[in-house]
Amino acid sequence: MSEANKECSGHLSQKSPETGREVLVVDTSGTNSDDQPVVDSITVKIGATVPTGFEHTAAEEVKEKLCAESTISKDRGRIYFEINSKNLPQVHCLKSVDNLFVVVQEFSDYQFKDTKEETLQDFQLLAEKLPWSNPLEVWKINNSLKKKRSWRKVVNKKSTPKENAKKANAENYSEEPHSEKHSTADTVDKSAKTPEGLPLESNKKTECCSDGGDKDEAPSVSRDTLQIQEGRLPGTATAASDEDVPATCENDCDLPDGQEASKLLKFRVTCNRAGEKHNFTSNEAARDFGGAVQDFFLWKPDMTKFDIEVLLNIHNSEVVVAIALTEESLHKRNITHFGPTTLRSTLAYGMLRLCKPQPSDIIIDPMCGTGAIPLEGAMEWPCSYYMAGDNNELAINRTINNINHIHNKRHNKGSTAYGLPIDTVQWDLCKLPIRTGSADIIVTDMPFGKRIGSRKKNWDLYPSCLKEMGRVCRPEIGKAVLLTQDKKCFAKTLSTMGHLWQKSHTVWVNVGGLHAAVYFLKRTSLSFNKITEDIKNKEPAEKTKTEE
Repeated sequence: MSEANKECSGHLSQKSPETGREVLVVDTSGTNSDDQPVVDSITVKIGATVPTGFEHTAAEEVKEKLCAESTISKDRGRIYFEINSKNLPQVHCLKSVDNLFVVVQEFSDYQFKDTKEETLQDFQLLAEKLPWSNPLEVWKINNSLKKKRSWRKVVNKKSTPKENAKKANAENYSEEPHSEKHSTADTVDKSAKTPEGLPLESNKKTECCSDGGDKDEAPSVSRDTLQIQEGRLPGTATAASDEDVPATCENDCDLPDGQEASKLLKFRVTCNRAGEKHNFTSNEAARDFGGAVQDFFLWKPDMTKFDIEVLLNIHNSEVVVAIALTEESLHKRNITHFGPTTLRSTLAYGMLRLCKPQPSDIIIDPMCGTGAIPLEGAMEWPCSYYMAGDNNELAINRTINNINHIHNKRHNKGSTAYGLPIDTVQWDLCKLPIRTGSADIIVTDMPFGKRIGSRKKNWDLYPSCLKEMGRVCRPEIGKAVLLTQDKKCFAKTLSTMGHLWQKSHTVWVNVGGLHAAVYFLKRTSLSFNKITEDIKNKEPAEKTKTEE
């Protein structure tokens, strides 16, 4: 057994009475009365994926809430920070991060070989050299904290509805009388739900039966048996260089007597690669590294219902090996009723954090859609007041339903908090029913002109929007944070609104693969009423000049 596995805290090394093999078993005795694992003091490096462009905003949140300094990765959209494992619950409460992972080892300048074969051979040898002990311990602690992913039962499209119903009935009748019935989300066996009780196999070969019946030799794992997600064939070259391709390998041989397959950890390897100077594809890197991980731990591969996901992040010469801590992205919160262009909660939080809301601030989202921005603000900055409006009745209904969802969620948890500081109104964006100079902050996601509206309509909409926003916003202290992908139209409109708005800075973001921008504007000190009076006075003067 390797030294890395021997030093894994929280695990016991035992010999199986049936096979005499040495197996690493998770120690479940170190729990308190509430069945919570006793957390040892372990300092690890945590990585987090964040909306691209908001890395500095996320780093500020980490420093504010965890008192930890963050480093921004060369690959946009990732930050790294060191924490104690006792602070892991607070990490899951961060609002600006999408996914979390614990770093096994980071190579800032990985030396790739000249040929593809040599590079892939290095990946195969890398698995047994990595310090797995602390990351695996943090992964075990994290299992009681992470949000579980709900699994859907796969229905055979070729089968008729009647055949599918018969199969479902047959499965129900085949259950034991005293066994609990599981929903479609519970298709994973109990061992997959409680990975703390799963054995971590050592790197010794499993005694499997070969075709000839000889049990002394273990069959080598063929790299061609690696199954790539979404039906991709092993070794198939990929067109994109920044893909997200999970891969793993399968072993069809039976386990020894007394070792049930359901008791082994299930895993997969996901490779995220960016850069054009690599002589290998993401499929090939995940395939060979995944095979080495399986040979080292003897975990059972599973592409969908896995217990542990090993990440291989490659960006040019930077290589990071990590273990995922989230099954489902942390941005999936607050919103249950979605629209055609629902904004991610992490992006909404980043936009709100740019303008730094203060107590008693009046914050308006004039194009609220599903209410992602005001909901995120009300949950994080409850001392401010929010107004959510839209001209579409369906959007208003979605916002109200999402607010009610938060109310019900709080009520079910026994919270005594009454309501949220949000009012929802259906209005005309160009004629807001709000008093002049009464709003402190305006934060909104403007139409891109793709799924809603058009680029042609934006040339009329954007000037009217900025003018009306300038009217309701307080002079000199008012702010606006606006997201749009129609950068040309917005820049042209902003150049004609210099008397109302001054651009502070721009944050370039990636929204669903679209290169968009978040503009941070500050209201000028000129009063809107004075501006309108000056315009009215100029009109008669211009008429007299034309008459003369």
